[in-house]
Amino acid sequence: MIDFAMRQNGDSRRGDRRRIYHAAPSPNKTSDPGSSAGRSVASAPMTTAPLTSPVGGLSVGPAEITDGAELWRIARGSGELDLNSPYSYLLWCRDFADTTAVARDASGRPVGFVTGYLRPDAPGTLFVWQVAVEGSHRGSGVAGTLLDALSARVAAEHGLDRLEATVTPGNLASDRLFRSYARRHGADLTREVLFPSASFPVAGHEAEVLYRIGPLAPPAS
Repeated sequence: MIDFAMRQNGDSRRGDRRRIYHAAPSPNKTSDPGSSAGRSVASAPMTTAPLTSPVGGLSVGPAEITDGAELWRIARGSGELDLNSPYSYLLWCRDFADTTAVARDASGRPVGFVTGYLRPDAPGTLFVWQVAVEGSHRGSGVAGTLLDALSARVAAEHGLDRLEATVTPGNLASDRLFRSYARRHGADLTREVLFPSASFPVAGHEAEVLYRIGPLAPPAS
């Protein structure tokens, strides 16, 4: 699942440590009838992102092992994510650097990230696990830019058919993030409960709703 932490103009964006979105109104699998994210439309080709893409004074690129401690710091500072151990972020930056995007300021310091992986049983599917942006850079579209840059890179290097993430039914900001991504890429968005509340060992955990976005068009040549 994905953790998504961002506050925009007083709007709380949070998600579990697994995915980035908030559950949609219906817990059953359904397409979103209210926007192009829920309708079949012509998929827009992805533009292959360069290794470094400017984002309002920031640059976006793959993770490096030395980013692990900073990613842990950003996740901890979000105040919203289920924080993993520092070791897990170091290991992630070593083993999943190709499916992770990091936003850096002019000094090269990480200020935001999206972590993901290609599902072993569905190698054309990118699962977004965590999304977090430092407080001083929230509300400026960094999360959406990170998603676009990461999916373009994965599509160019590995091939990409779909993007997945989970959202709990209250994370409206994550819901908007993924709906917006689906609209930009002209892809369908469907939802269904992946892990009901009863699946978790701690009482009170919300259900995790799986968002599936696709099919995604191949990168533009």
